[in-house]
Amino acid sequence: MSEPEPRDGRLPEEAVSPSSAGPEPEIEPLLPEPVRQRVVALAASALPGLPFDEQPVPLRRVAKFAPNRRARLGGPQIAAQLASDSLFRQRISARVIAEVGDLGAAVLDGICPAAADPVEVAALAYLARPAGWRELVEAAGEAVRAEADSAAIAGLVREAEQRTARAEHDRAVARSEADKLRDELARVSTELGQLREELRVQARQLREIQSRERKATEMLATEKGRAARAAADHDAELRRVRARLAEAETAAASGRQSAKEARSVDDARLWLLLETIGQAAVGLRRELALEPTDRRPADYVAESQGEAPGAAPGARALDTDDPARLDQLLALPRAHLVVDGYNVTKRGYGDMSLEQQRKRLITGLGGIAAQTGDEITVVFDGAERVHGLPPAPRGVRVLFSRKGETADELIRRLVRAEPGGRPVVVVSSDREVADGVRRHGAYPMGADALVRRLSRS
Repeated sequence: MSEPEPRDGRLPEEAVSPSSAGPEPEIEPLLPEPVRQRVVALAASALPGLPFDEQPVPLRRVAKFAPNRRARLGGPQIAAQLASDSLFRQRISARVIAEVGDLGAAVLDGICPAAADPVEVAALAYLARPAGWRELVEAAGEAVRAEADSAAIAGLVREAEQRTARAEHDRAVARSEADKLRDELARVSTELGQLREELRVQARQLREIQSRERKATEMLATEKGRAARAAADHDAELRRVRARLAEAETAAASGRQSAKEARSVDDARLWLLLETIGQAAVGLRRELALEPTDRRPADYVAESQGEAPGAAPGARALDTDDPARLDQLLALPRAHLVVDGYNVTKRGYGDMSLEQQRKRLITGLGGIAAQTGDEITVVFDGAERVHGLPPAPRGVRVLFSRKGETADELIRRLVRAEPGGRPVVVVSSDREVADGVRRHGAYPMGADALVRRLSRS
């Protein structure tokens, strides 16, 4: 396929060669953060509209992102390409200026309309680079700083007003509390008089109780004497019971000794029988002159077929998109199947809605879990997460990546969490995912293998 000719008539080599580049480019200005974000947003929205051959190679993958993810995930790459590639910046600015209409024409003339947003004007000036564009960017930075200062001053004024209102409220509350305290003081004084009267009554009752307590103490001493005599009688009876218990323990020890001697006889007979069998096996091995061997019958069968011992049969060298290979891996003991959800559904059920794709894939994985008994985890990108999902089938775990994390990163974390030696099978046609999990000892399989396996069920 031949390279398309640029719009200015120069060849690609001439457009970027040092001899035609002119004077050395000026140093890029430091953009205020709102201006930088607006520049990236404008470039991200215009990037998919460029022909494929005009898209820089580092941004071709970014152009395929969803609109709500393109500026967020590809912002650093877009900003770097705008700063380093003037031809790309010119193509982007041409599309952006055409979309904004009169404001873009005014910026190209070096005019900043009074009613226009200074951040928008600075972003357009940075992309189009008209005469005096640096002044427009600096003016936007001053406007942003002035707006931030105004917001800070307004916040201080609001805070002062709030403090004043709180102070007035506190004074009103203090007056109300003072009135309540005076009323409470009068009430407490009344209760104090009542308590004094109650104290006199209770003191009289206490004297009566102390008199009754002295009488109870005398009765208690009498009862203690009676209890001491009963305790002496109890101790005598206890000594008689302990003597009978000692006699019973002696009889039990004699019975255990007799049982132990009987068991020793049985153990001696069993040992003699096992020793006789062992010596007979040793004698038989010596009589047949059998030598130890590390070969197995299957090794001899392989040699008779002209194959070296230990060679893997050809049927096991299967492609990563072959469902038979997937069945072989799932037959390993304690296998764990990890599925890149949307990577599989968009290849197998791309004409369905996302909800139907998820439902069909999870239902099919439930059938595999029921057939094999293996652990299955399906991972979806969190940007598409929905609430109210139906319960997953038995043996199938459904995960969504967290905010700021892709499904690919979650799959790699799942693989790293598994202990070494456990068979982990990862189904994804993403080359980066396959290479990443292979380095951690997992078995990567293509999405087509699982789609064909599910269609066979």
